[in-house]
Amino acid sequence: MKKLIACSLFLIVLSTLSFAQQQKIIPAKENTYSGALSLGFDAGTTIGRTDYSHVRADYLGRANLEYLFPSTTGGIFGLKGFVDGGYVSGEDDRRVPTVFRTSLFNIGGGITYTLSIKDVVYPYVFAGASYLHFDPRNESGSRLPNNAAGAYKRNEINYLGEVGLHFLLTDAVSLNIGVGGEFSSHDNWDDIVTGGDNDMLIDITAGMSYAFAFRGDKDGDGVPDDIDQCPNTPKGVKVDEFGCPLDADNDGVPDYLDKCPDTPHGVKVDATGCPIDSDHDGVPDYKDKCPNTPAGVQVDAEGCPLDSDHDGVPDYKDKCPNTPAGVAVDKYGCPIKKEVKKVVVTKIQKLVLNGNTNFEFNKAELLPDAYSLLAPLVKSMKEDTTLKFSVAGYTDAIGSDSYNLDLSRRRAQAVVDYLITQGIDANRFEIIGMGKSDPVATNSTPEGRAMNRRVEITPIGK
Repeated sequence: MKKLIACSLFLIVLSTLSFAQQQKIIPAKENTYSGALSLGFDAGTTIGRTDYSHVRADYLGRANLEYLFPSTTGGIFGLKGFVDGGYVSGEDDRRVPTVFRTSLFNIGGGITYTLSIKDVVYPYVFAGASYLHFDPRNESGSRLPNNAAGAYKRNEINYLGEVGLHFLLTDAVSLNIGVGGEFSSHDNWDDIVTGGDNDMLIDITAGMSYAFAFRGDKDGDGVPDDIDQCPNTPKGVKVDEFGCPLDADNDGVPDYLDKCPDTPHGVKVDATGCPIDSDHDGVPDYKDKCPNTPAGVQVDAEGCPLDSDHDGVPDYKDKCPNTPAGVAVDKYGCPIKKEVKKVVVTKIQKLVLNGNTNFEFNKAELLPDAYSLLAPLVKSMKEDTTLKFSVAGYTDAIGSDSYNLDLSRRRAQAVVDYLITQGIDANRFEIIGMGKSDPVATNSTPEGRAMNRRVEITPIGK
């Protein structure tokens, strides 16, 4: 039975904590008991469990003093001391006397843990120890035999536990309901020195407490000092739940100092709460598209210097402020004078590519050595884009007439293909294959034949 009672107390503790977890726990900023010292008086019923078989309810009264530490969480630890006095009774027809009634006087203390729920309900748990004086007697008030004979000491150190609820009626007054247990370190409350398990009791109490030492509020802003993050707020300034002056636009400057109370979120501000204007042109930096305007220059709504004639040169630099629209201007805002560009066209003359540096024997591929010879011609062709050209290819005398005719045309085509890659229009060329006709040197020597392997580029008019 005693084990059952102990288990019941344990379940009550778990139920209380579970209830607290399911409720909205108020942050410490709203917890009235944080930092409070309270005095309370409780009274209630005791139910003893001893070697007597039948339980008889009795009563007790208790005075307690509790201090709860300042806390920044929803739960608060504290210290509690108490004194109480009362009785525990039992009845058993098999024993003599059939009824006992033992007086109890406790003085003790321990640790409490209190939660804040919805600002009015404060569940708590308590665990501690006490020094108990007890005096077993019968119904007529006479000491029981073993007690009278001094068979045991009437003082002992016991362990206690309690769970309960504080219901806040005002800021200082609360109604308290609790269920506790006291466990004897011996087994003598019923005057039976040999028995079963050690004696114990359960008490169910109700009472009132008054908290007379609350947290201070030095700056008088309504937020206790222990949670006031801005403890020196000037008198009369509205504050938030943490005691700091309100800052509606969250710019870091409190409203009572903020000269620009509607600053957009994230905008950097100065000490007066106004957006920073680095160039002092009247347009804050977050709107200023021309942030480095010189001092004194008039600007538009975007912070850029005025440009009355819209020529791209601001008025403070514009030496010609009334330039007509669309007129190109220089860096001073003045119209640019057009200069007539004189084009010098190089006179194009006939160009001959020959020798082994231009075409190898029996080949139509233009050799790279010809590129430098053609460069001046390309330049001239680009200067005068209307002139057309005859491009005639020649071979030496080795080979058949038909073969050389085809080879000479391919050589002329190779030159034209190169000129086209340099940006010259293909329609400006007339390609002619001359074969081995019109030699310019003897075909009886290698040197002469190299001279005959050639391409002649000749202007033919427009």
